[in-house]
Amino acid sequence: MQADEPIGKLYDGRMLRRLAVYLKPYKTSVAFTLLLVALHGLFDSLGPLLTRYAVDRYFTNASVAALPFALPADPYRGLAVLSIAYLSLVVLALLTEFGQKLLMNRTGQHAMFDLRRDLMAHLHRLDIAYFDRNPIGRVVTRVTSDVDMLNELFSSGFVAIFGDLLMLLWLLVILFSLSPGMTLIVLFATPLIVAAAMRFRTEVAGSNRRIRTAVARINAFLQEHINGIAIVQLFNREERSRRDFAKINLDHTAAYKESIHAYGWFYPVVEFLSMLALAGLLVYGGFSVPAGEASLGTVVAFFQYAIRFFRPIQDLSEKYNVLQAAAAAGERIFLLLDTQPAIQAPAQPQPIPADHTIAFENVWFAYNNEDWVLRDISFTIRPGETVAIVGHTGAGKTTLTNLLLRFYDVQRGHIRLGGIDIRQFRPGDLRALFSIVLQDPWLFTGDIRSNITLGTPGLTEVQIRQAAQRVNLLEFIDSLPAGLGEPVAERGANFSTGQKQLISFARALVHEPRVLILDEATSSVDTETELRIRDAQRELLAGRTAIVIAHRLSTIQSATRIMAFHKGQLHEAGTHAELIARRGIYWRLYELQYAAKPSGTNSALLSSESACEPSSF
Repeated sequence: MQADEPIGKLYDGRMLRRLAVYLKPYKTSVAFTLLLVALHGLFDSLGPLLTRYAVDRYFTNASVAALPFALPADPYRGLAVLSIAYLSLVVLALLTEFGQKLLMNRTGQHAMFDLRRDLMAHLHRLDIAYFDRNPIGRVVTRVTSDVDMLNELFSSGFVAIFGDLLMLLWLLVILFSLSPGMTLIVLFATPLIVAAAMRFRTEVAGSNRRIRTAVARINAFLQEHINGIAIVQLFNREERSRRDFAKINLDHTAAYKESIHAYGWFYPVVEFLSMLALAGLLVYGGFSVPAGEASLGTVVAFFQYAIRFFRPIQDLSEKYNVLQAAAAAGERIFLLLDTQPAIQAPAQPQPIPADHTIAFENVWFAYNNEDWVLRDISFTIRPGETVAIVGHTGAGKTTLTNLLLRFYDVQRGHIRLGGIDIRQFRPGDLRALFSIVLQDPWLFTGDIRSNITLGTPGLTEVQIRQAAQRVNLLEFIDSLPAGLGEPVAERGANFSTGQKQLISFARALVHEPRVLILDEATSSVDTETELRIRDAQRELLAGRTAIVIAHRLSTIQSATRIMAFHKGQLHEAGTHAELIARRGIYWRLYELQYAAKPSGTNSALLSSESACEPSSF
């Protein structure tokens, strides 16, 4: 399992600014939310002042400053008015808090939608090489779990931090105006709480990254083993698979335990230091009230304000953990977004020429460094030709089509279309010329119609049915209850391999390609299905260039030209009869496939025998 190690700095302000960019389209909602946060802090901080006024005027008869509204002298009526005012502040604080949470959560969901959309669009632009290097489960983690980790940051993190800082500012102003001495007592515990928060930050920071790493590994493991569950069960690997998963799962549990341990001591410590500050206020008030240095109402208000004062500090420490979790997820998300595809469209792309002659000129290619898969390959495919490519496994046959479709770029030499290097075309324009049928058919969840059209606009029902008929699939489709609308399960699990391959053929043909590539397209189907495909091939290839990669040599004997590859080099090319007569690589491959025939079969007999086989490529 490829590791997913932490990268970059633990706290990266630049990365957080990039995340904030996703809130920019919703700046009006954010601004209104910030206004609501400010009002909520103001309403929440005024309540204890009413408590102080009630205690000093109606319980101790101490002198108090005038309120913005007049109060009756009668204590009962006065306390009723103050109670209504206090309740009004509570309701206003409730409404402003509800409004800001509703707005910011909706804004956060929009921001995550935009981020997921950008990630998906970027994944479509990345090279095939990226997916060769990265497990699919890890890629899925980026778009799902890592984006979800940003939810709290988008929906409350940025705004909550602003709200906590603003609340601290409101409280400090009010506290100093009431009693500088008691304010210093409250502030005395603040450095200790900040020190505890810094220690908490150090302990919890690394665990967030390890959690994200473990989640990515779990997703990659599950994706691989669920897709391959038949092999796991066939070879009785269930116990081994469980042990391997337990190890990865244990890493995830250990990372979470570290985080739990940090939370376990941090909140009690903050609570203890808060209680120490309140105890100091109690002692100070016990001496200052009898001495006339402070009123009883002021001490009561200070107790309420002290509780409110430590809450934002504790929240800020928790929000720092949100920032750390977002940083751990965000650094991986932006690493993905910053990964630039090697296959780029040119600054001034050339139009696709009318001449579709394909030419490989001294092509060298390696997937890794100079471990060459193809060595100095040169050949030409003219429009309308059917060219077959044969060779042992690993000879570089499929690599040729990967290079032609520009999934990879050659390291040396050129591949030309109509005399123009294919790197001068937009990749999308180039690939629009081709349709390909692979050895392993791939169907998407949906229905048969969507799997044939792949969402291409403009394809009519008549075109779809004609394509299905040309590959002998229409009879099967019409036998289904929903016809073209028949549901397709994940990867086409409700159809046989042959049926899935026929759907792939119809998909290739409905787009009317100029070049048809068949990469072992009939090797995974039964003989009856293969014969049904062969029956339609002459019509299908009419007027098209065809490139056929095959192990079944019986399917390519009537090809215009057969090219035999060995260890990344083109060793020989010619017609079936020419290559049999040459007694080279192709002859040896052919002889191996027909080794079960009666002894004494010579090349002449093989040649004559092949002429009697069903017409094919």
